Amino acid sequence: MTAKLLSEQLEAAFVECRDMDASLADRLQAFAEAVRAMGSIFQDSVDQLVARLREHEVGERAPKPGEPMPNFVLPDEDGRLVSLETLLEKGPVAVTFHRGHWCPYCRINTRALAEAQDQITAAGGQIAAIMPDRQHYTAELQAKSGANFPILTDFENGYALSLNLAFWVGAEMQELMTSAGWDVEPSQGSDTWLLPVPATFVVGTDGIVKARFVDPDYRKRMAIEDLLAALEDAP
Repeated sequence: MTAKLLSEQLEAAFVECRDMDASLADRLQAFAEAVRAMGSIFQDSVDQLVARLREHEVGERAPKPGEPMPNFVLPDEDGRLVSLETLLEKGPVAVTFHRGHWCPYCRINTRALAEAQDQITAAGGQIAAIMPDRQHYTAELQAKSGANFPILTDFENGYALSLNLAFWVGAEMQELMTSAGWDVEPSQGSDTWLLPVPATFVVGTDGIVKARFVDPDYRKRMAIEDLLAALEDAP
């Protein structure tokens, strides 16, 4: 299969799964199955990557429930600096890390969060999404997802690195991602090929983590229902 055909098929599968009338977990699983149906080599490599990250406990030392969430000051899609401290003055915050605007799983996740915005607001909560992409790309993701929450740029994955959430994808995955049309260098403005582990931290107004979801398998994300429940319980 040519790189162009693979990219087209992946995009078509993404659109279908993104627009499903289903839970976030079901949409993500449907896309993972669609990718596997295109050939096992990509998913086999992903499985190997996930195993490597688990072996090295990537993400394990990120803040746990009961621990403080370090403050951040990051630019949003319009270049305005946003801090966790300021957001918490308005209520609890779900801090979500995404790999980039190019990642179909992240785009599905962002759409699901956008669809749940009214419920999140009703629960007294907010969302702050973080990714290593430059502002042009975060603005594009925000617009295409219909998201009204800020999508912040974590330059060189600095904040993610401080939380033990960033990792090097490896030469094999770099080659496969590029062949699929997922070249992160233009969007990050960097050739480091570092990505964050997708994660969600629900932070109370006291700055303490109330709930978290950290999984090196980027095909999995915190359920919207669990996020809402955590926000409702957070002070």
